[in-house]
Amino acid sequence: MISYFFYSIYIFASGTDSLPGMIAHSDESRHGQELFQEYHCIACHQFYGLGGHMGPELTNAMSYRGGNVGEIIARQFLANGGNGMPNLNLTETEISALIAYLKFVDKTGTYPPKNYKVKWGMIYQEDDPEWASGEKL
Repeated sequence: MISYFFYSIYIFASGTDSLPGMIAHSDESRHGQELFQEYHCIACHQFYGLGGHMGPELTNAMSYRGGNVGEIIARQFLANGGNGMPNLNLTETEISALIAYLKFVDKTGTYPPKNYKVKWGMIYQEDDPEWASGEKL
């Protein structure tokens, strides 16, 4: 009880930015967030399944197919528009800020959520082929 009290005071006084495991929100990604809001991107796109349905879900767009494929695709759409996305005539600085914001969001979680199963007291991811085949059991 006492440790909870001191921990609460610590969080109140220092905020949550310094907590271990917290993902840093850089100035560039904050600018990207402002642009995302300014251009009303959520009207067409989603984070964690919430938002519009005209454009793709963007929660994990930057880690799409691994590597930097997601960034390459996003840069092209942000620079030129296409497939229903308007060309917003963004500057390279604005595109980089939006990419930084999408990378920030990508690190915050996974969507859609993974399906897990319990088997003999073990939890495994349903769509993981090694667990499903019994190789890791």
